[in-house]
Amino acid sequence: MFPVELDNVTVAYHKKPVLQEISLQVPEGKLIGIIGPNGAGKSTLIKTILGLVPRASGDISIYGKDYKDQRTRIGYVPQRGSVDWDFPTSALDVVLMGRYGRIGLLKRPKKTDVEMAKAALEKVGMLDYAKRQISQLSGGQQQRVFLARALCQDADIYFMDEPFAGVDAATERAIMTLLAELKEKGKTVLVVHHDLQTAEDYFDWILLLHLRKIAFGPAENVFTIENLQKTYGGKLTFLKDKVLAEGQKG
Repeated sequence: MFPVELDNVTVAYHKKPVLQEISLQVPEGKLIGIIGPNGAGKSTLIKTILGLVPRASGDISIYGKDYKDQRTRIGYVPQRGSVDWDFPTSALDVVLMGRYGRIGLLKRPKKTDVEMAKAALEKVGMLDYAKRQISQLSGGQQQRVFLARALCQDADIYFMDEPFAGVDAATERAIMTLLAELKEKGKTVLVVHHDLQTAEDYFDWILLLHLRKIAFGPAENVFTIENLQKTYGGKLTFLKDKVLAEGQKG
């Protein structure tokens, strides 16, 4: 049984397909990069799996069941730009939100929940900012807080939408350390990513996406010049054996 399985999934906005006939069987315990040009449907794919975007056709299962039956097994880090950072709440409160799936929205967190939240903040280097309003944090600090919230969900599968976007080098290293730890624990992590230079180094498996699945498998098999040309369809340049693509971010 696969952590995530898609069977012929199509998604359309205003009758225009944005994902077409996607079929995937995501292996367990892997770091998986979702890569493609702007408008390729990367974020839409994650949101469709999470039930945030309706699909026109096809089936999606999480460990063989519907998403709504497996919510407690899923952690999600959205794009930073989609979050209202002016909402008056502290970093600790944001992280505690990761526990609500298990304790219930109307129940108060227990001491063990608070301790777990603080431990998650410490793991991402943000414990000293626990009482700080999230609007007062830098972009990298905000991203670390959202990663801590995902950790608090104690999930089996993590979806991260561009976690490296707009963060400093220290935060990027902290994120990769965290992803490596999750993998060591047998977790499955799917990450929307736009930097082709780091893709092979960061991920075990790669999904190349451009409205359709171009290729999916171990990074060393999938991350080829031929597949990248099929994915980006534009000018590719070569720099120190790494491939860069114009308009790759999105």
